[in-house]
Amino acid sequence: MKKRLVFWIAVSLFIAGAVSLLASNHPDGYEKAGEQLGFIDRATTYLHSPLPDYAIPGVHSWLSTSLSGILGVAITFVLFLLLGKMAGKRR
Repeated sequence: MKKRLVFWIAVSLFIAGAVSLLASNHPDGYEKAGEQLGFIDRATTYLHSPLPDYAIPGVHSWLSTSLSGILGVAITFVLFLLLGKMAGKRR
């Protein structure tokens, strides 16, 4: 990998670790509306979140939030890297 790419990956992982600490503990708009209208208890999900509420299960502290941000960026990077390689093979 080029030094420039490694630098930007490191910067994005650092930002993810720091900015994820600013995630709000308050419910988002959809969740708040569901609570106000009384149907939040009947809500269902179709996909299970591997990192629910910006937290890693079993790790309790700011470290859990920061690691989940870093892990999310790393997973996204790897998925797009694989997608790019697959798209490049088609040519």
